[in-house]
Amino acid sequence: MPRRGPATTISMAKGGFAVWVATGFGAGYAPRAPGTVGSLVALALWWPAGLWGLGPYAALVAVAIGVGVPVTARAARTLGRRDPPMVVWDEVAGMGVALFAVPHQIVWFAVAFGLFRLFDIVKPFPIARLEALPGGYGIMADDVLAGIYAALLVQGGLWWTGGMLR
Repeated sequence: MPRRGPATTISMAKGGFAVWVATGFGAGYAPRAPGTVGSLVALALWWPAGLWGLGPYAALVAVAIGVGVPVTARAARTLGRRDPPMVVWDEVAGMGVALFAVPHQIVWFAVAFGLFRLFDIVKPFPIARLEALPGGYGIMADDVLAGIYAALLVQGGLWWTGGMLR
């Protein structure tokens, strides 16, 4: 009996570009904590964008969210699961939201990362309810809201410390 390749290879070939993007360029196939790995990849992707100014950054986040809805929906259909753990584009977009207007300093990026992961995992009200939205909307919306929660707390921390934490 011929041996089949791993499911990831089959899925990538079958879903093509949509699966590749939705998995954070393959990062979502990490054997442990794919959401955290996807969020770390997101840090690397958003770090240079943080130097471009708020307008271009906001536009890029909007594109990441807008592209994410159909791409994650397609990947979920291809992978045969409602919200596959290897689909991490929602983490990429959510981290983009969490990092909005954050000073381009490692400490603030780390704070935003930690808060985003906390809200993405714990899912305080109404984040968990957003997962019930259909298709890519449900995959993306909970992470976008987790990013908003994280961004609000980071901005509160910036205000409280006068932005002096380095």
